[in-house]
Amino acid sequence: MQARIPINLASEPFRRDRAMLVASAVLAVALAIGLVGQIYLILQESNRAEETRAAVEKTDQTVRKLTTEQAKVDLVLRQAQNSEVLDRNIFLNTLISRKSVSWTQLFADLEKVMPGSVRLVSVRPQITPSNQVVLDMTVGAMTGEPVVDMLMRLEGSSLFGATTITTLLPPSQNETLYRYRLSVNYAPKP
Repeated sequence: MQARIPINLASEPFRRDRAMLVASAVLAVALAIGLVGQIYLILQESNRAEETRAAVEKTDQTVRKLTTEQAKVDLVLRQAQNSEVLDRNIFLNTLISRKSVSWTQLFADLEKVMPGSVRLVSVRPQITPSNQVVLDMTVGAMTGEPVVDMLMRLEGSSLFGATTITTLLPPSQNETLYRYRLSVNYAPKP
């Protein structure tokens, strides 16, 4: 038996390159579109960066101008003849910060923790140097139990802190209530 040997006598053998060429062309077009898109995005980002740099430079110029003006104002305020005005300004600012305690909010917060049988005789808020509010209060009650209940509520509240009783006055001919003078930290919510 004789075996058949396939022989191609053509000078160039037949190849199926058409699918490969079409796929390469589609890929090349897609890459070209991607490249054009990337170039567009880079140019757009470059324009945004230039606008941002201009805005930052303008802001820097404004800050430098305001700093220069502030230095001039500080120089005028530090002069000897203006020290009285500066001291008065500091005094007025301190008064304003003391008046910043909202009485309405203070009484609403106290109402939440005070039992009905305890009377608020007086309250005086004070601002400490560390800008904390301390209430100097005088309360009155027929017995001591409602005041103890109020003290426990004050210390358990998130608005009030540690409470200290400074004085206790028993009832007298003019005053029928036990009067307690106490101080308590107060942290109003903004």
